[in-house]
Amino acid sequence: MIIILYLSVALIAIAFLVLVIYVSKMLKSLQETLKSVSKTLEGLESQLEGVTSETTTLLQKTNAIADDLKYKSESLNTVVDAVKDVGTTVSKFNGTLQNITDSFDKQVEQSKEKVSQVIQWSNVILELKDKWKAKKQEKDRVSSGESVRVRSR
Repeated sequence: MIIILYLSVALIAIAFLVLVIYVSKMLKSLQETLKSVSKTLEGLESQLEGVTSETTTLLQKTNAIADDLKYKSESLNTVVDAVKDVGTTVSKFNGTLQNITDSFDKQVEQSKEKVSQVIQWSNVILELKDKWKAKKQEKDRVSSGESVRVRSR
């Protein structure tokens, strides 16, 4: 019985020794894995510092662009207001020009009858002048015909 006890203790010792060896190997493997993870984290940390500095630079440039855009937008607002004023002025000018045109059209309509009468009177005067010239030529012909007859007798 004692031999069984010694064999049991020896078996337990061997099992414990095997357990300790496997735990030791596992801890060494875990240690190497943790070293690898540590190196990876150090690389990530340096990359993150680079990304952080680039992000900071990018943010500064973005702020500068935003300020420039704000300034240019305000300047553009001034130009838009000026163009709006020009549009208003052109619109008023067109309205004034339309009023002048309407007034001119009304005056032409009112003057149309007077112009028609002037043209009629001008035609009458021209006809009278033509008739007067015709009578004068007839008279000159008649008087030159009498003087020719008188000479020929």
